[in-house]
Amino acid sequence: MEKGSGLLVHISSLPSKHGIGTFGKEAHSFIKFLSAAKQKYWQILPLNPTSYGDSPYQSFSAFALNPYFIDLDDLVKEGLLLKEEVRKIKGGSNPHFVDYGIIYNERFAILKKAYQRGYYLLEDKINKFYHKQKYWLEDYASFMLIKGLHGGKSFQEWKRDFRLHKKSYILKAKKENIDEYRFWIFVQYIAYKQYMRLKKHASRKGIKIIGDMPIYVSLDSCDVWAHPKLFKLDQNRRPTKVAGVPPDFFSKTGQLWGNPIYDWDKHKKTNYYWWRKRMQQAASLYDAIRIDHFRGFDEYWEVPFGEKNAINGEWVKGPGYDLFAHLIPVTKKLQIIAEDLGVINNNVKALKEKCGFPGMKLMQFAFGNYQDHLNGIYYNDDSEEIVSPDFSNCITQKDFKEACLMNPYLPHNFEKNCVAYIGTHDNDVMTNYLIEHEEEKESMKDYLCIWRDQDIIDTLIGSLMRSNADVVIFTPQDLLHMDKYTRMNTPSIPQGNWQFRLDKEDLSIWLKEHLAIMTLEAGRE
Repeated sequence: MEKGSGLLVHISSLPSKHGIGTFGKEAHSFIKFLSAAKQKYWQILPLNPTSYGDSPYQSFSAFALNPYFIDLDDLVKEGLLLKEEVRKIKGGSNPHFVDYGIIYNERFAILKKAYQRGYYLLEDKINKFYHKQKYWLEDYASFMLIKGLHGGKSFQEWKRDFRLHKKSYILKAKKENIDEYRFWIFVQYIAYKQYMRLKKHASRKGIKIIGDMPIYVSLDSCDVWAHPKLFKLDQNRRPTKVAGVPPDFFSKTGQLWGNPIYDWDKHKKTNYYWWRKRMQQAASLYDAIRIDHFRGFDEYWEVPFGEKNAINGEWVKGPGYDLFAHLIPVTKKLQIIAEDLGVINNNVKALKEKCGFPGMKLMQFAFGNYQDHLNGIYYNDDSEEIVSPDFSNCITQKDFKEACLMNPYLPHNFEKNCVAYIGTHDNDVMTNYLIEHEEEKESMKDYLCIWRDQDIIDTLIGSLMRSNADVVIFTPQDLLHMDKYTRMNTPSIPQGNWQFRLDKEDLSIWLKEHLAIMTLEAGRE
């Protein structure tokens, strides 16, 4: 990837007067901000429709865009909505947080007004879009229609003939509810049109958009419903195996994600057609794509369906390079970034290197890791050796330095071909991280050659900017020293996530100029 820097800000976090960020005016203004600040990258989270829990990593479709991101003011300009209709849409009372409950209740009602005014006026363009995107759009519109007929329940709870994707029943439902079916097509047409306009603006300004692709899809998704043979399901469409990670330092019972497991043998027989379509779609939307949980392509942890936790799972071999041998030719200029954080073995490293993908580095991991490498070892002035606390093992200063060099998350150890962060959307903001990890402050100050606690965050930012990494990405929360309430996601907590929003004032002239100066000084312009 081209040397540069950028910001991680999801669409939902952009300023907006209607409760959630959109593809509209403020997104275009953010692109102008990035350009003026000498940034080259804008990283976002998955753009897919959010389901229960509001996580962009659990979606009804791996291909569709989130209707919440449709800009209502743009629809007024197109004559599809009235100003007084949009003026009533507040999206919640707190400008700093997304209230998904209110947005869910408001947004679809007003989008249906736009559909009623606009579908027949735009029918030719919509039909052209539909035929171009038919591979996924027909299933998505059918899925959302039938979900509505079942009161929004998971397709696992639908009537049997609908659950089993019986074509005659689906066709009958579409004929009897043609407006609802067309509504979901209309929504995707509008969302794609607005996003592609935004993407073109970014390209003109020299801003590359980094998207995000979850490795798995949600059980309650049109992908699983319409392509059951590609997943480990029984004859009733119930999963036989689900995804997770085994017990580790962070969890004694592991993490049970519950996503259905791919039947990789079936994918291979199709030459990975579904995956190729997915990556082609990504290539049309982004300049680069981060693939979450990259190690799952080498081997993955599968757990029998019905288990209460992830303890009783097993490692199963994944598709490995064979998958990417089919994907790389169809992605053309799309740069793939491998999320290779956590416990990564040599096989995963070899797969990443064979593919040529950049990995990820997090400075927030460096100093707990730093302590692990030193492991309580200290310097003995008398013997000129480093001595462990029990004095049973002595190593020389040379060995001590080598131990420090083993830490992959310290910026001087970054390889060039990586994307580096202080923290991502899953990490705590640095202000609160320092409060929660008081024991790491001294290591940070020693490494950064500073004396005061209040200098840690800005010095970390400067150190990251001047690191070896080709690409460095910052969050506005860290740049602006925001508090713990601005954290985007806490993985172990199922509620209260994905809500953070920026004010217009946050994207200030000071921040723009500060970023520009740092970027120029670091040679990342």
